[in-house]
Amino acid sequence: MQHNVGEGHPECPARLVAIRDQLIASQLFDFLTEVEAPVVSDEQLARVHAPRYLEYLEMSLPLAGTFRLDSDTAMSPGTLIAAKRAAGAVVRAVDLVCSHQAPNAFCAIRPPGHHAESAKAMGFCYYNNLAVGVRHAQFRHGLERIAIIDFDVHHGNGTEEIFRDDPHVLMCSIFQHPFFPYCGDAPLGENMVNVPMKAGSSGADFRKVVQEQWWPRLTAFDPQMIFISAGFDAHREDDMGSMGLVEADYEWVTRELMRFAAEHCEGRIVSVLEGGYELSPLGRSVAAHIRALSDG
Repeated sequence: MQHNVGEGHPECPARLVAIRDQLIASQLFDFLTEVEAPVVSDEQLARVHAPRYLEYLEMSLPLAGTFRLDSDTAMSPGTLIAAKRAAGAVVRAVDLVCSHQAPNAFCAIRPPGHHAESAKAMGFCYYNNLAVGVRHAQFRHGLERIAIIDFDVHHGNGTEEIFRDDPHVLMCSIFQHPFFPYCGDAPLGENMVNVPMKAGSSGADFRKVVQEQWWPRLTAFDPQMIFISAGFDAHREDDMGSMGLVEADYEWVTRELMRFAAEHCEGRIVSVLEGGYELSPLGRSVAAHIRALSDG
């Protein structure tokens, strides 16, 4: 909540308030176990990010006001502790799921992470939270095949850059194209299943991609764990993009992933909040996502 780069910025503290409020209103919150996020360790960050980049972020942190890393991405005094807890949340979620203390987990975190590359902040992202969790699952828990699902309206360029040509990781994504960050249509590696979608694409279009392009690759890969970059800005009410998904689409894909995970990877799923900036559809979509995750 202390990561706040100015009034009017879409990636604002109110996003987490909207999610919690909707979970309470939907009578889901009392059935969930809430775990406080720890601070990620330097070692865990260094598995993903270059040392000079990590030093640059520390040196750029302002004592007051904001410091702009690029036209979209700024830092406030509370940014890095929030970012370190966001990455730490994914690490903690991995530990809980891999040790069977939780069947799955949703990380309600900010700032998001999937645009952060190994040595570059962009798109409101500083550390690649999901990538830190994936590396932790590999190094700490010995997992050799991990699938990443990204349904944010923006392409997860940072995640793709970090895991390009990694035979132990398969990334399946949809994203509006052409659109920020204006890449992804030409995959960086054979392990990337990038599916650009036109503005105005519907839930039916999305479901067709999942069934016809994601499932064959996922089935052949046979992952031991699934990570979800859960961005909800492809919702038709979110002005950040121009796609037409609704809550039912997010619930559907989550239930499909739950079914797949039960068959292939002992149900292990860690979902990580990315985008979603219109507060009401964000809250409703996350509630639908969590309802599906908790029904397993």
